[in-house]
Amino acid sequence: MYRKNAWEKYEDLSEVMNFAKGYMSFIDNGKTERLATKESIKILESNGFKDLFKLKSIKSGDKVYAINKNKNVLAMVIGKKPITEGLRIVGAHIDSPRMDLKENPFYEKNNFCLLDTHYYGGIKKYQWVTVPLSLFGVVVKKDGTVVDINIGDNEGDPVFGVSDLLIHLASDQMQKTLANGIEGENLDVIVGSIPLKKEEKDSVKKNILKLLKEKYDIEEEDFVSAEIEVVPQGKSKDFGFDKSMIAGYGHDDRCCAYPSLKAVIDTQVQEYTSCAMLVDKEEIGSVGATGAHSVFFENTIAKILELEGDKNPLFSARIALENSKMLSSDVSAGYDPLYAGAFEAKNAAYLGNGLVINKYTGSRGKSGSNDANPEYYAWIRKTFDDANVYWQSSELGKVDQGGGGTIAYILGNYNMNVIDAGIPVLSMHAPMEIISKVDLYEAYLGYIAFLKA
Repeated sequence: MYRKNAWEKYEDLSEVMNFAKGYMSFIDNGKTERLATKESIKILESNGFKDLFKLKSIKSGDKVYAINKNKNVLAMVIGKKPITEGLRIVGAHIDSPRMDLKENPFYEKNNFCLLDTHYYGGIKKYQWVTVPLSLFGVVVKKDGTVVDINIGDNEGDPVFGVSDLLIHLASDQMQKTLANGIEGENLDVIVGSIPLKKEEKDSVKKNILKLLKEKYDIEEEDFVSAEIEVVPQGKSKDFGFDKSMIAGYGHDDRCCAYPSLKAVIDTQVQEYTSCAMLVDKEEIGSVGATGAHSVFFENTIAKILELEGDKNPLFSARIALENSKMLSSDVSAGYDPLYAGAFEAKNAAYLGNGLVINKYTGSRGKSGSNDANPEYYAWIRKTFDDANVYWQSSELGKVDQGGGGTIAYILGNYNMNVIDAGIPVLSMHAPMEIISKVDLYEAYLGYIAFLKA
């Protein structure tokens, strides 16, 4: 039923293409959750949003944001109705699969200095070898000084990488399964090979540490309190002769985070408070202080109620969340004709057919899924259809093929209505993922329609 090609909707493609340019800038400047947060705040402040925790009062029409540990963003436009009557929430995550440096990463072996890593989220390890990599993150010194690390993406920067065994000597390796061909402990990043003169032991490592000391004033021990992420080098690119798609790192899930943020900015004041919720740690279970399980969202709603004069803001925050409606803005698996056997064709998401609704995700019999109520699904259908949003329904591949999860079930624990609505992605979790520009734009239009409903 919902299998309309969204490109056919447009006579003039300028809006679609211009929106894609803004998004490409967002992911190029926001390759980590910290950088995505920083970029989000920049966009919000340029559109008149103010830091909620610096305000002494709040009223309908106010545009506010809150951040949590530089890894979460909440952006809200206060609605006309009391917040206890519920919010309209679009929620995405801004972390992506990658490799993180271990706490003691530096070592030297056979004239190379390498960095030991621990991969983050679900990856195919073989995809991360022999590709140029960059380093992003922070080193926090004992005196509290924060040193920003950004090496690889700037003009003139070196790049880094993980080596692989040459095909001529790979007879044994080629007999292994894809899962075991590259071991996790072998995803170590080569960072140098020149020795420091007059040093007999670990001379290459000492030379690299000398360079870091000279440029950043950091010591090896400072990396114990560092957070350095190893991500694919370079900017996103137009993909295809017709430039209809975008190739880049981190579409999952920043391709939903950006239109969520833009939708809240562009809808202005509505009956219900509009909220974009951008969270961390989804790729490892939404855990910890910056994941969707954190009480940061609940506490922020309580803060708004406190500014409104509510005498029991934490209790009222629970009521507000229970009365809310939410789109879990997360990606879905795009149907890949080269791997058609993994999909069930009539319940798959197709690039170019618009926004994707997943009633449930999960695996092994819907385990870990939200499984939205059909009454809410019907309301969403009408909302999108009335706004002429092109959308499609989908499951995440064949029943016994695998599966995945989102933050939907976590917010569902507040007893609010939640359903997954995002963008289909090709080569998800790879260093280079692919999305359709028209799906990106239809998601933006769908999120606006939802916030206005």
